[in-house]
Amino acid sequence: MLTAAGRRIRYDVRPGDVRRTPLLLCCGIGAGFEVLQPVVDELDRTVIRFDVPGVGGSQTGLLPDGIPRLAWMVDRMLSQLGYDEVDVLGLSWGGALAQQLAVQHRRRVRRLVLVSTGTGVLMVPGRPSTLLRMLTPRRFGDPEYAAGIAGAIYGGSARKHAGEIRAVFENQVRAGSLRGYLYQLAAGACWTSLPFLGLIRQPTLVLTGDDDPIIPVVNGRILARLIPHAELHIYRGGHVELVTEAPALVPVITRFLSN
Repeated sequence: MLTAAGRRIRYDVRPGDVRRTPLLLCCGIGAGFEVLQPVVDELDRTVIRFDVPGVGGSQTGLLPDGIPRLAWMVDRMLSQLGYDEVDVLGLSWGGALAQQLAVQHRRRVRRLVLVSTGTGVLMVPGRPSTLLRMLTPRRFGDPEYAAGIAGAIYGGSARKHAGEIRAVFENQVRAGSLRGYLYQLAAGACWTSLPFLGLIRQPTLVLTGDDDPIIPVVNGRILARLIPHAELHIYRGGHVELVTEAPALVPVITRFLSN
């Protein structure tokens, strides 16, 4: 635990090859950092993970934290941990935080990886039935429920391997608070990256699935078109393929970060 921007933050650093730039992982909405363990297992570099306020073991604030304030908090956290420069990967909601970091603290971010994410409130929305199910954080605290709705929400391999989704959420130390989840929803609902995508100067890899009910593939195309130094990788699968099919997707990320 450490205190950054007035919040008690739970974090984890998995040491790796010191010759490579450390990688900061930003999780999706409501998810503790354990959810990305399959990704960590496929990487050989130092990996930094953390719980957003209100998620997992991090403190919930009295008031919501907007995306810019959260980016400032992460920047302060990295300073305390002694990392001057990192690569950043953002999954889903975490992709918004990653984009904000890249613009707001550009000297901190060397390369950017955006997975299953979009431009915030001003993006092409997913299926209404899927978005309605996301209004509750129940899937994070109830692995059986998560497995039951996995195919409908996440698409891709989750349609056939719901048990893997159950295992992912069972590995969390604790589920986030309802207030923390609602604060994350509010932060996303008040944010968009569309006005500043052209200011993201870091080399960027955009990964998007062709069967994602939450973030349709067109959002990845928009990101790749408007970010000046971006490349697009469309994979066969859904919203959480990075977690359920990590051995297939992490090498794509590793090659990009090694260039």
